[in-house]
Amino acid sequence: MGKDEKLRDRLFAVLGEKGAKLMAAGDLTGIVKDSCTVGVSVAIPLPRHVVRDLQTAPTAEYYQLYHDLNGQLDGIVEAGAAFLREQGYEARANTTKTVCQDESWRTPLPHKTVATRAGLGWIGRSCLLVTPEYGGAIRLSSLMTNAPLPVSEPVAESRCGECRICADRCPARALTGKLWQAGMAREELFQREICKQTQEDRMERATGIRADLCGMCFAVCPYTRRYLDRA
Repeated sequence: MGKDEKLRDRLFAVLGEKGAKLMAAGDLTGIVKDSCTVGVSVAIPLPRHVVRDLQTAPTAEYYQLYHDLNGQLDGIVEAGAAFLREQGYEARANTTKTVCQDESWRTPLPHKTVATRAGLGWIGRSCLLVTPEYGGAIRLSSLMTNAPLPVSEPVAESRCGECRICADRCPARALTGKLWQAGMAREELFQREICKQTQEDRMERATGIRADLCGMCFAVCPYTRRYLDRA
């Protein structure tokens, strides 16, 4: 086993010990402008019972879990970045403390971009990452490094085929139903404002909490349902 593979395996062991269930590295050359052109994507699945509930309505448990998992992910990528710095490499964790969305829900480097470049999954008609293992029932984070990690083959197009369940079940009718390809503008996939308004309305009706969380699109995804049906 070569040096780079050993470093990757040690890093992934650190990430896994902190709770990451999916992890992979991708080449971000041409996407980022500094020396940290390797992106490491990590994901944690949502518990099955929470996802099943979302097939009916948003829940207060999902609201709390959303924030709890974000905190756990921050710890995971911070630990990974610290490990790589200890090995003498540059590394930075893309945590909720350091990466903020603007008013259009945009970040300088979306976790979904790192995930597709690392081969974890593709962008579904839902405009969310879909993974073979857990569908869209995941929370994502990432870190950047100049460490010479082996990288995975990127995913550059949708694997949703003819399936339109997420678009057809969207309470806001905010999803256009188009199939994703790398480089596609987000606006080709969904309408942000009507999505946000509907999420807030549904969450408030169901829980009394006004927050832009819904979950219907990933909860009904066939890949998600395969995860739910696994023993």
